[in-house]
Amino acid sequence: MSQRFVVTPAAGGLVEPRTQSGGATEPELSGRSSLRPSPRPSPRPSPSPSPRPGARLAGEKVPAEPGTKVAKDDALPILHYCREPSRYGDGSPRENSPFINNTDMERENNYEGKNMALFEEEMDSNPMVSSLLNKLANYTNLSQGVVEHEEDEDSKRKEIKAPRMGTFIGVYLPCLQNILGVILFLRLTWIVGTAGILESLIIVSMCCTCTMLTAISMSAIATNGVVPAGGSYYMISRSLGPEFGGAVGLCFYLGTTFAGAMYILGTIEIFLTYISPSAAIFHSEDVEGENGAMLNNMRVYGTCTLALMAMVVFVGVKYVNKLALVFLACVILSILAIYAGVIKTAFDPPNIPICLLGNRTLSKRDFDVCAKVQHINYETVTTPLWGLFCNSSNLNATCDEYFSQNNVTEIQGIPGIASGVIRENLWSTYAEKGAYVEKQGILSSSVSEETKTSSLPYVLTDIMTYFTMLVGIYFPSVTGIMAGSNRSGDLRDAQKSIPTGTILAIVTTSFIYLSCIVLFGACIEGVILRDKFGEALNGKLVIGMLAWPSPWVIVIGSFFSTCGAGLQSLTGAPRLLQAIARDGIVPFLQVFGHGKANGEPTWALLLTALICEIGILIASLDSVAPILSMFFLMCYMFVNLACALQTLLRTPNWRPRFKYYHWTLSFLGMSLCLALMFICSWYYALFAMLIAGCIYKYIEYRGAEKEWGDGIRGLSLNAARYALLRVEHGPPHTKNWRPQVLVMLNLDSEQCVKHPRLLSFTTQLKAGKGLTIVGSVLEGTYLDKHHEAQRAEENIRSLMSVEKTKGFCQLVVSSTLRDGMSHLIQSAGLGGMKHNTVLMAWPSSWKLSDNPFSWKNFVDTVRDTTAAQQALLVAKNIDTFPQNQERFREGNIDVWWIVHDGGMLMLLPFLLRQHKVWRKCRMRIFTVAQMDDNSIQMKKDLQMFLYHLRISAEVEVVEMVENDISAFTYEKTLMMEQRSQMLTQMQLSKNEREREAQLIHDRNTAAVARTKAAAAPEKVQMTWTKEKLTSEKHKNKDTYVAGFRDIFTLKPNQSNVRRMHTAVKLNGVVLSKSQDAQLVLLNMPGPPKNRQGDENYMEFLEVLTEGLNRVLLVRGGGREVITIYS
Repeated sequence: MSQRFVVTPAAGGLVEPRTQSGGATEPELSGRSSLRPSPRPSPRPSPSPSPRPGARLAGEKVPAEPGTKVAKDDALPILHYCREPSRYGDGSPRENSPFINNTDMERENNYEGKNMALFEEEMDSNPMVSSLLNKLANYTNLSQGVVEHEEDEDSKRKEIKAPRMGTFIGVYLPCLQNILGVILFLRLTWIVGTAGILESLIIVSMCCTCTMLTAISMSAIATNGVVPAGGSYYMISRSLGPEFGGAVGLCFYLGTTFAGAMYILGTIEIFLTYISPSAAIFHSEDVEGENGAMLNNMRVYGTCTLALMAMVVFVGVKYVNKLALVFLACVILSILAIYAGVIKTAFDPPNIPICLLGNRTLSKRDFDVCAKVQHINYETVTTPLWGLFCNSSNLNATCDEYFSQNNVTEIQGIPGIASGVIRENLWSTYAEKGAYVEKQGILSSSVSEETKTSSLPYVLTDIMTYFTMLVGIYFPSVTGIMAGSNRSGDLRDAQKSIPTGTILAIVTTSFIYLSCIVLFGACIEGVILRDKFGEALNGKLVIGMLAWPSPWVIVIGSFFSTCGAGLQSLTGAPRLLQAIARDGIVPFLQVFGHGKANGEPTWALLLTALICEIGILIASLDSVAPILSMFFLMCYMFVNLACALQTLLRTPNWRPRFKYYHWTLSFLGMSLCLALMFICSWYYALFAMLIAGCIYKYIEYRGAEKEWGDGIRGLSLNAARYALLRVEHGPPHTKNWRPQVLVMLNLDSEQCVKHPRLLSFTTQLKAGKGLTIVGSVLEGTYLDKHHEAQRAEENIRSLMSVEKTKGFCQLVVSSTLRDGMSHLIQSAGLGGMKHNTVLMAWPSSWKLSDNPFSWKNFVDTVRDTTAAQQALLVAKNIDTFPQNQERFREGNIDVWWIVHDGGMLMLLPFLLRQHKVWRKCRMRIFTVAQMDDNSIQMKKDLQMFLYHLRISAEVEVVEMVENDISAFTYEKTLMMEQRSQMLTQMQLSKNEREREAQLIHDRNTAAVARTKAAAAPEKVQMTWTKEKLTSEKHKNKDTYVAGFRDIFTLKPNQSNVRRMHTAVKLNGVVLSKSQDAQLVLLNMPGPPKNRQGDENYMEFLEVLTEGLNRVLLVRGGGREVITIYS
């Protein structure tokens, strides 16, 4: 708990009650009197002619209650105001309120009633609740604020399109289309064969759990108020704030773009491998070269396909949306064909023979007979397979050793669901790159030394397989859960449809994936499952051979579904980038917010195609999949983080209606996403986090300032509160002490800062570290000056931004400048984050009598800082101080250490030299030796002290020889005291004139005094006559003339003479050593205890710093701020 006490001046006097003519006081507005005006006739006639019991007719007078006075209608002006506000108010009718219609009848009903007359002045800004509810009843997916609601409603009133889509069409089917795709058709069988059924179930369960938890968090966001029409990006960014929202939005965009590349690569792989292998441009004889040729084919065809798809999206995006249902139908038919094929294998398994040599799987691309020899017309003839392993077709030819020692056998590739093959496929079979695809459970003769030749028709693994790599390849198959929320503007009830449709789609797809894993493992032989490209099936798609009625159902269906998914990605990603660009949070992306006249994102489509081309040049679907997994996992992780933070920080506006949400689910989802990122690929994860971090810092540094009511702001507030409570336990240790600066700024009549270089110096002193409070005072009352205060605060903040001063602005409106500055010194800051140093400019015009910042204010501020035990820095000639862009090539920072102030004089130059402006300046420390001091020993001690402080500086001890007081010093002191005496006499004469005016006022109000004297007869009444008044005037005038006569016979005070002598002598020494220094730091002497000598104190400081260019007067706060200990 933070306690604060502010000392304020006492009130000037009591407020007397106002009097009417005749001396009677006005009646009070309290419960003791009931003032009831007669009601006016109602503008609308009552539907019933008979009044209710107890009701009164219009115009009937209300009888007074017993014991109360009946006031007339004209008793109080407030009653007139209630009846006719335009006569007593500002005269402007309240017709422009956005919540009150402009018809005369409604305006009369709103303003003529007496019940709400108290709130009439605030109707424009605070509408009636009934009017507000009437307006808000017809919202159409608008932003949260009332003002924004009104603006958007006016623009959308011209064309109102009723949303048509429900949960099934608007959310469920789009999510199905985006989740089911290329991985299911091209890689799921390979994942099952490699990882086994059990580990495959673990992979799918982890990924589906991750998306389900994210969908629950998305449902909480969707049910927390009106869903904005911008889709997933708007939901995420408005919950996370501009920095995280921009970073996650761009990660979402990059993931969607790389997903487009993955779908295009899947399309080309289906086309070149399973539809038309002869269309390949590049060919190679050996296996390694064949892989490289395949990648080159993928690059060429992928680039052409990307260009074609980009042209389709650019020309006719509406046709892409219309074909979406066609592509979805292809996916559903393909899945139904798979289930139909599985059912068929139970009673009629397909005849798909697989050729094995020993336990090794053979590729049937170059032979058709699975045997070493065959009998034709009673003759034994070698087969084409013999020719692949032997050097000739003769039976006595030299053959491969493994071929000679092992037999060739045939097995069924799809034995069926009742075959029991599921037991063999339960466990994983990971392998190195280039390993043989072998069937387990078959004995074979091993060969001691064998060199793998690429010409032999073995089925080999193309990449090294392991569990975490399979997770990265599989995860893209569960993305796409945000497809429904992307259409939030087209939904009939987004808050109901998004949670229901998304969760049902995830449940459906999870069931499909899990069931397919079990069914694939139960129906298909393990070697076929691990055969990624179907080489043992003569280049046919494995999952297609299982389907019924024909493999082409799967091939054609998967081809069109992946092609459609690529078109959808190229359609959605540019719009996402356009939304981010139009938000203005990433400045260099603003060009991508523009497009064609109809709003199509042309530039964003071009950038999307270029990024997509990067993925296509990678050319391997297995390499692209982990990349987009990272970006989607990053996006999902921050969605879960936002929801968990909103709940844990108890954000007032976080009230989701989704009843199955709990913050632990979001936290678990966030942890699972982070774990999956590092499971898939730790270096990809670090790279994705680095990209998100760079975008975050860029938006924070250069982006537009947006306030979206995000949960991250709540985290900052909570962390700040925790830190403040920790800091407030006690004062910081000397090792942790740093100047927490309160900068006192002066404003001119236009509320602009008089000395902007003061903020430049603050930036150089602080270098962005620690606390900085920029304070200023406006003279007047807050009710009258609040507009000027807002303008002044905006000016100060803009100057702080220009000068790169990181801190807070605090502006106070006070009756006097003196009180306002005292309040700032006492109450600025919060808890332990309070200032310990006050920085202000020297009042250069303090000698001018009309200066609003007089020397009295300055001296009292010095006393306030001393009483508050705060350090004080006074910059003289502040307008000559360097700006942040300037650089001193050489020069000195001279410290004149006269008295010990806790080490402030040592610490400040060290801090200044951390900034680029002062970095090349040397530090010199001067100290003064008196007659009895050993200057040589003083220098050695000071050098040792600086050595222990780890501060490098030149040291010099200056000896000040005592001599007689010069005539110059005596004369300067005399002139100072004469000026002080003259100012005193002028002030006295001013007071006498004010007293004379008060006497006249008292004479005019003598009647009131006599009536009060009758009530209090013991008081003595003083009556002013004309003679007394005249004699008093002459008396004051004689005193005034005598006072000026005494000025010229004045003798200077000896104490002042000695002080002036010190100032003159010290100024001469400083000038001789430091006249050319870039900055001079001096101990600031304290003000006199006797307040009569305040103006002399200003003169002493003026003499002390006379002739110096840049001076910083330093006064310590009464504690040590620097230590020699580590």
